[in-house]
Amino acid sequence: MTWRAIWPMLALVGACVAVYFLFPEQLGLAARVATMAIFVMSLDLVVGYGGLATLGHAALFGVGAYATGIAATHLTDNTLLGLAIGAGSGAGLAALSGAFLVRYHGLTFLMLTIAIAEIMLNLAKKLRVWTGGDDGLSSYTVGKLFGLFEFDLYGKVAFIYSCTLLVICFWAMRRLMASPFGLACVGIHQNRVRMAAMGDPVRSTLLKLYTWAGLFAGLAGALSAQITQIVGLDSLGFSLSAESLVMLVLGGTGSLYGAIAGTAIFMTVHHAASSINPYHWLFIIGGMLCTLVLVPRERWVASLRKRFARPAPARVAQEAAP
Repeated sequence: MTWRAIWPMLALVGACVAVYFLFPEQLGLAARVATMAIFVMSLDLVVGYGGLATLGHAALFGVGAYATGIAATHLTDNTLLGLAIGAGSGAGLAALSGAFLVRYHGLTFLMLTIAIAEIMLNLAKKLRVWTGGDDGLSSYTVGKLFGLFEFDLYGKVAFIYSCTLLVICFWAMRRLMASPFGLACVGIHQNRVRMAAMGDPVRSTLLKLYTWAGLFAGLAGALSAQITQIVGLDSLGFSLSAESLVMLVLGGTGSLYGAIAGTAIFMTVHHAASSINPYHWLFIIGGMLCTLVLVPRERWVASLRKRFARPAPARVAQEAAP
């Protein structure tokens, strides 16, 4: 592996270590940020790389969360097995729904993804025996990680567990999208007709991408169910899909770095704003989003670079001259 491929991993690990030592009282929040970052990265595979606009991605997250919670209630409390069940459930739903979703694109695809999410939400409401209905699923316990580490109230084990999975998922998604398959997905995003003319099976490629995204989204849902030990209907709700899309746009699409950065910024501002004013914190979030839309990301990034860039040697010499 080249240094260019290694340094993002080291930077992410370094950021996790810094959070652990600098903010020990906020490890629970940081674990949720890491969980959501995995989910937003899975959304980036669909939106940023595949060019498929969706507002129903929460269906894949929620199915993974409920599958893990139900498995912990009726089957096993093994942490890694529950994680695999959640990831498999997300991938299974993505494969089944994607078989007809990838036939469409644009607004039609967007509306159909919302329909899938609403169907799953109503199923969760009706199957009260399994899901707990409106009360949610909370009557399960999660076993010790590797049989040794129990999830504590301070969130230390949950933070290390979620950050480890974040790093692994980040590495796996980077490798996936750097492969010929990933380049084909980017090509479909840029010009679907040309890729089809070149002989690429567009629908098959998009279905594989959507299934991969479902696997990572289901894994994020499973992780959320394990570290919070509760699964509610909000894990399948429209607001989760919308907020995840906002996080992705905030950090930038087509870049897994942006998905992580956008999630960290949004959830930190969300937490701080709701702590400052529990009744009007949405006003702060709305103002941030309006600023994001009115001021293009490229403009404020260029402004930050200009402000913090090191001055040119000639300029330094000129300023130092008497």
